Amino acid sequence: MQTETRFPVTVIVPTYRRPDRLVHCLAALTRQTLPPSQVVVTVRPEDTRSADAAQAFAEALPLDIVAVTVPGVVAAINRGIDHARGAVVAITDDDAAPHPDWLERIEAWYHADDRIGGVGGRDHVFHDGVPETGAARDVGRLQWFGRVIGNHHIGTGPARDVDVLKGANWSFRRSAIGDLRLNTRLRGTGAQVQNELDFSLRMRRRGWRLVYDPNVAVDHFPSTRHDIDRRGEAGFHPQAKENAAFNDTLALMDHFGPANRAVFAAWALLVGTSEFPGLVQGLRLALLRRDRHAAAKLRATLRGRVAGFRDGKTDRREKDGRETAA
Repeated sequence: MQTETRFPVTVIVPTYRRPDRLVHCLAALTRQTLPPSQVVVTVRPEDTRSADAAQAFAEALPLDIVAVTVPGVVAAINRGIDHARGAVVAITDDDAAPHPDWLERIEAWYHADDRIGGVGGRDHVFHDGVPETGAARDVGRLQWFGRVIGNHHIGTGPARDVDVLKGANWSFRRSAIGDLRLNTRLRGTGAQVQNELDFSLRMRRRGWRLVYDPNVAVDHFPSTRHDIDRRGEAGFHPQAKENAAFNDTLALMDHFGPANRAVFAAWALLVGTSEFPGLVQGLRLALLRRDRHAAAKLRATLRGRVAGFRDGKTDRREKDGRETAA
């Protein structure tokens, strides 16, 4: 019986000023049951400690250390994609440690169906060494009015098609990526929140299947972000919230047709979510949750939404004009 040819897999690890975590991530890659064909670590020139930490694995891994001068994870991942030679490109965070069978499970999915363009899985989140608990069957789904359901970190059950993958644990067929890159219009100089939403939806618009498999797993140890987006209530920053709301809005405005864009705009401004509150959720945060940042979150979200609506409409008109001219 003929053995199926393996796809060579490139792993991209964007990193910035977290050398200790990077060491754990790269050590996990040395223990893969399917060894990577290439590991691309993208580093900023001033981050010499991370570069040194990566260089220590030069003999254990097929390592390429690539400098990126533009701040933010978008530029870092795009730089990594430009250097990727594998038929499959897997991406994880520097504060994540892939399980030993991570690449083997990812690679197997791309043999299952030529229409599969992306595969991701569960990131088991740890806080101070304690794993976050929970179970959800509804994962990575975009509802028709604009609400995005995540739950990638607590997804259970069988593998299923999704609309959105998570950046701590996602991969793509290189031929599906083609000339596509993460959106440089997204705001922020660090995490650039919602970059996965934008990229995933663009892959879906090109007709590719995205698969979430809970057994494709990494352990995730959310670490310090060296920008204004610091995670959690203690790190709330109005500009970070505005940036995230802008990115969310821009991704959805690009994705939806005219009717859904109108519904999304109404829902986002009037209702929203606890993460991106509209008027109703803003009142809920203030009155029921006693969130001291409720008013600031609402103002920042609305600023980001309005800017995203404006830029999304401008971009849509430019796209329509180019298509008409063509």
